Amino acid sequence: MDQFLQQLVNGLTWGSIYALIALGYTMVYGVLRLINFAHGDVYMVGAMCAFYFAHWLGFAAGPSLVGFAVVMFLSMTACAALGALIEMVAYRPLRHQPRLSMLITAIGVSMLLEFGGQRVFGPDPKFFPQLIESRSLLAGGGVVLTNIDVLVIGVSLALMIGLRWIVLKTRIGMALRAVSFSYDTSALMGINVNTVLTCTFMLGSALAAAAGTMVGLRNPKIDPLMGLVPGIKAFVAAVLGGIGNFPGAVAGGLLMGLTETFVAAYLSSTYRDAVAFVILIGVLLVKPAGLFGKPVVEKV
Repeated sequence: MDQFLQQLVNGLTWGSIYALIALGYTMVYGVLRLINFAHGDVYMVGAMCAFYFAHWLGFAAGPSLVGFAVVMFLSMTACAALGALIEMVAYRPLRHQPRLSMLITAIGVSMLLEFGGQRVFGPDPKFFPQLIESRSLLAGGGVVLTNIDVLVIGVSLALMIGLRWIVLKTRIGMALRAVSFSYDTSALMGINVNTVLTCTFMLGSALAAAAGTMVGLRNPKIDPLMGLVPGIKAFVAAVLGGIGNFPGAVAGGLLMGLTETFVAAYLSSTYRDAVAFVILIGVLLVKPAGLFGKPVVEKV
């Protein structure tokens, strides 16, 4: 029972990270009908930006909650700008081209960020500074709950609630929902579609940066290829919950984190990464629209 509770804590922590990344996938797909395969690499850039901001501003030398908040905010801002740049340069010119062109471009942007990251940041792994000193809040019976676990889950939940508020209660959120329903109708109603799509990429990229910063706190080793596997798992989580569905992305991320954690604990850590693909195949076979998705009938 103690091991089960410990793995539950670990699964919820990783699931929160996957959920933040999955929200970026589901937002872009819901509005643009594009799988942005570069999103996992934006998560990597977020971790790297946080690493350098922490050292440049001197927060790496003294752990503090304020330092963590400042570093994460700056990392989210930098990645939001990167997301806007990717949308304007790589995707906007191809918006009216066949979907396959945009998909190939997304793969190209992903490889550019990975190998460009090796050139800019260096291929060697870096060790993320201890922005917050780790300490046990609960330790007994074989279960250890640290302040880092609570921080990751709490901040992730706050960001998810904030995103939900933006989508449902603000003008840009209303415009985002309108564009996801119909490009042409939204444009006729006076909505600037380009601005909405840019904001969508900025929001998703900012969430990925927050996930990268918090992963650096929990697993200090970061490198330019760190976004590849988590990006794929987050995509699977988005498909699992129903791509384009916000609550589905959160539920899929949490389920993904719990599943892989329990598989590694009770079966073998060798299967930890493979379970994502098994889940993807199973979902596509049984419920292609995902747990929260609805089948869409297209006229031909």
